[in-house]
Amino acid sequence: MVRIREVVQQALKTGYLTVEAEAQLRQLLASKYDSEDLNAFMKLQQAAMRGYVRQASRELLYSRRECP
Repeated sequence: MVRIREVVQQALKTGYLTVEAEAQLRQLLASKYDSEDLNAFMKLQQAAMRGYVRQASRELLYSRRECP
């Protein structure tokens, strides 16, 4: 089974969080996880807020708003 920290590690490594990875994180966060996974998720949130990780879902949202 994939863990939150594995998904986070991939996003931090590539600097990009795919829509699929976001969905996977939502699913994983809905189940039991340990403090290491929680810390990894918080690290991902901070990286996204600082612009170190781009989110595909946000890019799609913004591109749809720009197109008439």
